[in-house]
Amino acid sequence: MVRRVKISTESTGEVIAELSEELNPKTVTAIWNALPIESSANRWGDEVYFDIPVKVEAENAQQEVEIGDIAYWPAGNGFCIFFGPTPVSKGDKPRAYSPVNVFGKVVGDPSIFRRVKSGEKIEVLRA
Repeated sequence: MVRRVKISTESTGEVIAELSEELNPKTVTAIWNALPIESSANRWGDEVYFDIPVKVEAENAQQEVEIGDIAYWPAGNGFCIFFGPTPVSKGDKPRAYSPVNVFGKVVGDPSIFRRVKSGEKIEVLRA
């Protein structure tokens, strides 16, 4: 069974993401069990991130990520959505500020998150 979440903001509507238990099962379980989550979005280049009430250690953590990846940032208890280069990128690919636990991928075109503004309400629900 593939676990899916809906990520919603006023500017994007609902976006579906699929979670990858094979990659980081502890991270997926912790986030799934914390749903629903409501927070305030932040922008950092072409990344949206926000605080979540989850504490997980680094699990197969990596700094190089792909467009559309969703990840957990252990250093700041953050949920990250990557859709393009960040200020620390080398080229056109996204790069996390520090290692993250990639735990899923946006279904469809992740560039829709370019519409999100810092301070905007963001929700993550089970789909």
